Amino acid sequence: MILYNVTVSVEDSIHDEWLEWMKYKHIPDVIATGLFTEYKFFRIMPESPEEKTYSIQYFLNSMDDYKKYCDKYASDLQAEHTRKFRDKFVAFRTLLESVE
Repeated sequence: MILYNVTVSVEDSIHDEWLEWMKYKHIPDVIATGLFTEYKFFRIMPESPEEKTYSIQYFLNSMDDYKKYCDKYASDLQAEHTRKFRDKFVAFRTLLESVE
């Protein structure tokens, strides 16, 4: 199993709009690619109440599925997010492999 984790910190000025957009637009669009088996959406527990940072965890069966996502979908989906919330967020991505 592969976990594609996206961590995003958002400015307070866009927080509510971003949260709704992620729940009802962006995450459904990512899942609609058919490459992910499930997702989880967490708010990272902040040290201060002003921090608004989230972890979106997308699960895949294989690296091949991840590569397909990157090749066919990631660029457009990330660009849409950047256009909508330009300069109001910071994001980084991490790829993890299950060790069993």
